[in-house]
Amino acid sequence: MKRRFLFGLVALLLAANVFVGAAVYLYAAEAGQKDSAYPSLELFSVVMEKIRREHVDGGQFTYQQLVRNALKGMLSELDPHSEFMEPSGFEDLRNDTQGKFGGIGVVVSIKDDQLTVIAPMEDTPGFRAGIRTGDRITRIEGRSTDRMTVQEAVKVLRGDPGTEVRLTTFRPSTGQSQEHVLKREEIKVDMVKDSNGRREFPLGANKIGYVRVTQFGEKTAEELQAALKKLKAQGMAGLVLDLRWNPGGLLDQAVAVSEQFLPRGQLVVTTEGRTKSQTVTRKAAGSGDQLNGAPIVVLVNAGSASAAEIVAGCLQDLKRAVILGERTFGKGSVQSIIELGDGSALRLTTAKYYTPSHKVIHEQGITPDIEVLTTDDEEAAILVRRAPGGLEALDEKDRARIEAVSDPQLDRALDVLKGILLFAERWEDFSPLGAEKRVAAARP
Repeated sequence: MKRRFLFGLVALLLAANVFVGAAVYLYAAEAGQKDSAYPSLELFSVVMEKIRREHVDGGQFTYQQLVRNALKGMLSELDPHSEFMEPSGFEDLRNDTQGKFGGIGVVVSIKDDQLTVIAPMEDTPGFRAGIRTGDRITRIEGRSTDRMTVQEAVKVLRGDPGTEVRLTTFRPSTGQSQEHVLKREEIKVDMVKDSNGRREFPLGANKIGYVRVTQFGEKTAEELQAALKKLKAQGMAGLVLDLRWNPGGLLDQAVAVSEQFLPRGQLVVTTEGRTKSQTVTRKAAGSGDQLNGAPIVVLVNAGSASAAEIVAGCLQDLKRAVILGERTFGKGSVQSIIELGDGSALRLTTAKYYTPSHKVIHEQGITPDIEVLTTDDEEAAILVRRAPGGLEALDEKDRARIEAVSDPQLDRALDVLKGILLFAERWEDFSPLGAEKRVAAARP
């Protein structure tokens, strides 16, 4: 009786197992069929033919145009940074990283479903017109930017030097909209500048150097290395690295900049995607810390994005620098450029950046160690002073007013470095080793 019951129980369990296994298999098969590419491609082909035959203007569209439009829509629905680039757009991207192109000089992205200015580039039409970080571009040439991709916006904003473009901006902090008619210029970008907007790099008070990195292009690390060499030759004891209003750029340049302050082999950033090939660790490969441990303060604000956030996050995690200013933009996703056979390309989000301590940057940003906020008036004055000829273009009264406005973030950075250097000097004097040296020096 007991044995019969046991056999019956085993048979029941086996039957249940077969039933569950069959159900799982059928569900997987059904799900696979539902997600198969072939029925979807068939639907796509049917719709395309319907458009060609029955749309009132269907005869004006080629198959190539319809497919490319579909690709643009497909990529734009994935996330704000993925896009299908026509050959001309791909060429524009190449020109961006080489530091020369034609347009109005504003870097834009999609934030909260709005076309938003990450940062204006110094001494460009957009910069001189007063367009600022966080401004929303609501219309371009009378067309609403709702559902407009970044690529579409950039294509309209750019053009031959000397031509004009009309746009409307909205500033959330004031609730005001403004119309602009801007004349396009050939945009040439110096990636690394000194406090005077030049490339002379004089040493400041207390032997503190200042370097501003405006963007991470192909020569940024090379230009930074040259700047550091000039400052070290003057006896630099501390550095302010200004990444405010830096919209980012090339990942390899972010690593190359970071490694100039780190020992060889130190982890800088990790990119993690869905596959093993998309998960990559980037380590410092240079000749070591160029400053030999001298203190650094990195300035950031809401206009610091992407590659700028990688540098700030790395140096913060490794306790190599003090990060001062405001929370950064939070653009920490990796876009891979996949060139296609006809000269077009995909910009596809394939991974996210993580700092050495595995903090995610995307949509979080970098929180500064020391928060120092600026007002709109202070920001405007700082940007005017940065622009070559900005002060000279003002009348005497406005020039005096702009010159009188402080830069609280830079001032605080200089105070922090001065304090660190003073403490290091005093610690050396009053440490046990310093006391022994004083006693030895006092002996007859």
